[in-house]
Amino acid sequence: MGKSLILLGLLLVGLGLLISAGVPLGRLPGDITIRRGNSVIYLPIVTCLVISLVLSVILSLFRR
Repeated sequence: MGKSLILLGLLLVGLGLLISAGVPLGRLPGDITIRRGNSVIYLPIVTCLVISLVLSVILSLFRR
């Protein structure tokens, strides 16, 4: 359990460093933005796919 928490903390620090470095997490090509009048609808399809892929890889490493 302790190793898992340390690894999770390191992953969060790495994610924070990527975001502060300017990686556009959340505004990837393929994400859909619809603007009509005063309303905006944002559908982060590609961002969700990337996050799902990364989490799947991380969880598969924990299972081994």
